[in-house]
Amino acid sequence: MINKILPKGSRRRQLVKNLFFEPKVPTHIARNFITLNDSDLMLIKTSLEQNYFSKEPNGYLSTDVGKKDLLDHLTARLESDRKLAIPWLDSARRLKDAKVLEIGCGTGASTVALAEQGANVTAIDIDDKALIDAKTRCEIYGLSVDFHHMNSTEIARVFPKETFDFIIFWASLEHMTHEERMIAMKETWDMLPSGGLWCVTDTPNRLYCYDSHTSLMPFFLWLPDDLAIKYARFSPRQKFRESFMGYNGEREYILHFLRWGRGLSFHEFELTMKPLDQLNIISCMSIFHRRRGVFPFLKSMVSSAYRYESFFHKLFPVIHRGFLQPSVNLIIQKD
Repeated sequence: MINKILPKGSRRRQLVKNLFFEPKVPTHIARNFITLNDSDLMLIKTSLEQNYFSKEPNGYLSTDVGKKDLLDHLTARLESDRKLAIPWLDSARRLKDAKVLEIGCGTGASTVALAEQGANVTAIDIDDKALIDAKTRCEIYGLSVDFHHMNSTEIARVFPKETFDFIIFWASLEHMTHEERMIAMKETWDMLPSGGLWCVTDTPNRLYCYDSHTSLMPFFLWLPDDLAIKYARFSPRQKFRESFMGYNGEREYILHFLRWGRGLSFHEFELTMKPLDQLNIISCMSIFHRRRGVFPFLKSMVSSAYRYESFFHKLFPVIHRGFLQPSVNLIIQKD
């Protein structure tokens, strides 16, 4: 499969080499990375344990899954954002001095990645515990960020006269209810000035055949919510599966289920912005890195994901290739 995708000759050899090495980060970006000492990292770790992870059952952080989860929030997400998302965003417009609205800052890894590049970041999140960790993290990194505890449906009311160069939904749209998502997408699109960039990152594609985000099962995102929540008991992901073992039609389960993440598709974009053929999609992260000779997710990117994308693009060429990836990572410029 690799031989069919990659060009011949020296170019192929270079691409194959890049498959097994970390992507090269542009110098003007890498030089802004802030390195913490062990004691500062320990402060962030303690904050995460006391806040974001306080909702987990006793003993969770002692399990293999819990240890991986903590490490992901502590360092792994920041490293991934620095190497993949930041070069991609910066290629569309320099982040230095840009006004950025980050929607879904979580525990602050992506916020640090943006702010250390010189962006003026306003960050919001609905999770008050995560927001405490995000604030602590940015303070330790010596970065000034304007944080707000709020739902994304309140953005137009809270920032009625603000304009931003970037509005970024960072791994957040999938965790909203359908109503929240439609309001947030439409209102942020409407408030974006001409030439502004509307971005979505790390959001599972509801139309993709495998759910690598929530259930770790094939075709799960294609199921209607009422069927999917019942089928969740078959998920190999223990924490997710056990959350819904007792489901018997109770409404309180539904919101919790949606918060886990149900994916996004091009349909919401057409309903809240413009028809697909009128949307000015200027970049897709996976395609951007593929053209750089970097395949961040080797197995899925080179094999099944590439074949899936190619097959459906031939059938429906009007659908931008960015909507045919495992995750939706797009930069859209408002005309």
